[in-house]
Amino acid sequence: MNAKPDTPLLDKVRVPADLRTLAEGDLPQLASELRAELIDVVSHTGGHLGAGLGVVELTVALHYVFNTPDDRLIWDVGHQAYPHKILTGRRDRIRTLRQEGGLSGFTRRVESEYDPFGAAHSSTSISAGLGMAMARDLSDGRNNVIAVIGDGAMSAGMAYEAMNNAGALDARLIVILNDNDMSIAPPTGAMSAYLARLASGKTYLGLRDFGKKLTSYLGERADRAIKRAVEHARGYVTGGTLFEEMGFYHIGPIDGHNLEHLIPVLKNVRDNADGPVLIHVVTQKGKGYAPAEAAADKYHGVNKFDVITGAQAKAPANAPSYTKVFAESLIQEAREDDRIVAITAAMPNGTGLDLFGEAFPARTFDVGIAEQHAVTFAAGLATEGFKPFAAIYSTFLQRAYDQVVHDVAIQKLPVRFPIDRAGFVGADGATHCGAFDTTFLATLPGFVVMAAADEAELRHMVRTAASYDDGPIAFRYPRGNGVGVEMPERGSVLEIGKGRIVREGTKVALLSFGTRLQDCLAAAEELGAAGLSTTVADARFAKPLDEDLIRRLARSHEILVTVEEGAVGGFASQVLQFLAHEGLLESGLKVRPLVLPDAFVDHAKPEKMYADAGLDSAGIVRTVFVALGHTAQAQRA
Repeated sequence: MNAKPDTPLLDKVRVPADLRTLAEGDLPQLASELRAELIDVVSHTGGHLGAGLGVVELTVALHYVFNTPDDRLIWDVGHQAYPHKILTGRRDRIRTLRQEGGLSGFTRRVESEYDPFGAAHSSTSISAGLGMAMARDLSDGRNNVIAVIGDGAMSAGMAYEAMNNAGALDARLIVILNDNDMSIAPPTGAMSAYLARLASGKTYLGLRDFGKKLTSYLGERADRAIKRAVEHARGYVTGGTLFEEMGFYHIGPIDGHNLEHLIPVLKNVRDNADGPVLIHVVTQKGKGYAPAEAAADKYHGVNKFDVITGAQAKAPANAPSYTKVFAESLIQEAREDDRIVAITAAMPNGTGLDLFGEAFPARTFDVGIAEQHAVTFAAGLATEGFKPFAAIYSTFLQRAYDQVVHDVAIQKLPVRFPIDRAGFVGADGATHCGAFDTTFLATLPGFVVMAAADEAELRHMVRTAASYDDGPIAFRYPRGNGVGVEMPERGSVLEIGKGRIVREGTKVALLSFGTRLQDCLAAAEELGAAGLSTTVADARFAKPLDEDLIRRLARSHEILVTVEEGAVGGFASQVLQFLAHEGLLESGLKVRPLVLPDAFVDHAKPEKMYADAGLDSAGIVRTVFVALGHTAQAQRA
C-alpha cells in the first residue's frame, strides 16, 4: 500500500488566495508537496500524469503571481490541469478524477470558477483567451488573461490564427508557451532567466514604447529605421522570432521548474505589459518522478500504478484491442500494396499507427495536431493514385469536417477513414465520445460508411477499404478490446452495401450497426426464452444501406429495433428514411431506434454508460417488451 505523502504546506492551501499568503521562499517546498500529492492521486485514479508533473512549478507560480479567478487562467487541452485543480478548492474531491460523479479529467466551467474555459481538445486556449481579453476591454476591465499552451498544441493552425488576430488587435494577452520538447543546460538557463527578466522589465518595455511613440512624429521612414534598431537590440536579449512577426512580444526561453526565474518574469509581465506577450517556458514532462522521466511517453496517460516501482496495473488478458487489430490488418494490406500510406494527427500510439510506422516508416505521416491538414493532405495523396488511410479518432475528425466535405467528398477522392473511439469512451467523458461521425458522414453523397461488429469484421473492413477506389470510405470501431471471436489470417473484401443475418427468427428483428451486435445476440436469447422468436442482423453499412435486407426484415417481422453507438440522425435515420419512402411504416410495423442519448454524457465506466443509455442487452429486451405492450415483462427486464 502506498503511504500518503506528508504535505504540511499544501494542507494550508485550499484556494489560490491562501497560496498568495505564503512567503516566496516557501514555494519550492509547496511545489514539491504538490508533485507528491499529484503522483499519489493518479496512482489511485489513473489518468494523465506526465503533463501535470511538468507544470507543477508553473502552476504554483501562475496562481501566486496572478489574482485568479479574476485573472483568467486557461489551460490548453486541460490534461495538465490536475495540479491546478488541487490548488483551486478541489483537493478534497481529487481522488474522484474521471470516475462517475467525480471530477473531470479536463478543465470544465461548471466544475469551478477557476476554470474559465472547458478544454479537452487542443489549441483552443489562445482563441478563447483573446475573446476574454476583448470582452474585458469592451467592459473597461483591467484583469489579466493568461493562456497556457504546449508546444505540441502549437502544431495546430488554430493557434496561429488566434495569434495573428491578437497581434493585429494589439490585445493585452499573455500566452505561456509550455515547451516540454527541449532542454536548457544550467548555465544557459541562468543566462536565459537573467535576460528574460531584463526583457520583461519596465526599462526595456519603456524603450520599446518610446520607439513606437517616436514614429508618430518622424514618419514611416523613421518608423522602419527605429523598428530595425529596437529589434536589433532586442536580438541580443531573446532573438527575433515568428511570434514577434505576428505582433507578440517574446520572452524566453526560461526554465519552467525554477521558481526564482519564473516569478520575477511573470510579475514584470503582469505589471508592465500592454500588448500581446508570449513567454517561452521550458519544462520536462514527467518531472520529478523517475519512472515517468524514464518512460518513452513520460507517463502521458496511465492506469493505476505503484508509486514506489511505477508498475502500472495491467488489464486482464483478453481479446486484442480493436486498435491493434486495425494496425495489424493495415500492415498486412500494405505488404501487398505499396500504394497504401497511413496518416495520423499526433496520435500514432492511440491509433495504432506506431506499429505501422515501425513496418513502413517512409509511408507513415504524423502531421501534428492538425486534423484539417491531415484530411486535405490525404486528399492530395489520393489524387496521385495512393491509398491514404487517415486514422483519426471520431471526436477529433469533427475538427476537419469542412475538409471531409469539400476536399474529399465533393471530389469523390478515395480517402480511407479508420475511425477509432467510436461510441462511449469511459473516463474521458463527453469531449472524447465518438457520437456523431455516422451522422455527419452518412449525410454526404457518395460516402461509404461502415461499422465493425467485432474484430474479425474490422479485419474485413480494412481490406474492403484498401480495395475500394470509387470514393471516400470510412469504418468505425470502439475503444477497448474485441469480443474474442476467431479472426481470419487476412480479411475478405465485403460487398459494398450488404449486411448479414446472424440469427434467424420470425417475430422480432434486431438490426445492429457496430459492436452492439453481441448485446443483440444476448437479447435474442432472452426474448426467445420468453417466446419471442428473434432475428439478429449485422447491417455493416449505414451507407449505402442494404435495402433488400431491411425490406425483408420489415416485411416478415412485427417489430424492428435498430441498435447503434451513435447519436440521433445516424444509422437509424437512414433506415427510417428508407422505410418511409418504401411505405413500410404504414404496414403496422413497429420500429424502435436505439441510439446514444441526445445529451453530452459525463464520464463513467463504459458498461454503465451503455446500460444507462438502454443499449445493453437488458435495454434492448425492455424496448421490445414495451413496444409489444408486455409491460410486466419490461419492468422485470
